[in-house]
Amino acid sequence: MSMAMTPRRNRSSGTPALEWLDRHPQGAPMMQTARELLAVQAVLAGTLPPALARRIRVARIDGPQITVMVPGPAHAARLRQMTEAAAGRIREAGWPVERIVVRIDAAMDRTWTEKPRREAEPLGEDALRSFEDLERRVAPGPLADAIGRLLRHHRS
Repeated sequence: MSMAMTPRRNRSSGTPALEWLDRHPQGAPMMQTARELLAVQAVLAGTLPPALARRIRVARIDGPQITVMVPGPAHAARLRQMTEAAAGRIREAGWPVERIVVRIDAAMDRTWTEKPRREAEPLGEDALRSFEDLERRVAPGPLADAIGRLLRHHRS
């Protein structure tokens, strides 16, 4: 008696987390702020050279002031040269911006990826005997020294 397997139904409501946040009383203002930051960032990026536009982050909109983060002093200096024109473009897009403040956030360039673990297996007794034999046959020099270090490391 064979029964056809029906696919498992997803027990969640199917509503993505962002949609849920958008409808949640505490999440909706946060989502609105995120949308505004991204929209201003897009307008600002459109006024900048592409290499600089990729390195900026609009961090805060505080009334007529926008705070923009950059990864270093060179980016900050370049952006500061362009803030008047950029503020004008942002005003044209509908935000009442009077001032753009540039701040440096050195952490923007950091990557927080974890280094992969080294998965080295210890040398077995047969391998160690082979290296000992090789060490006896190799002429003194850098190769013999390296083999000696390898043996000391694996014997300890």
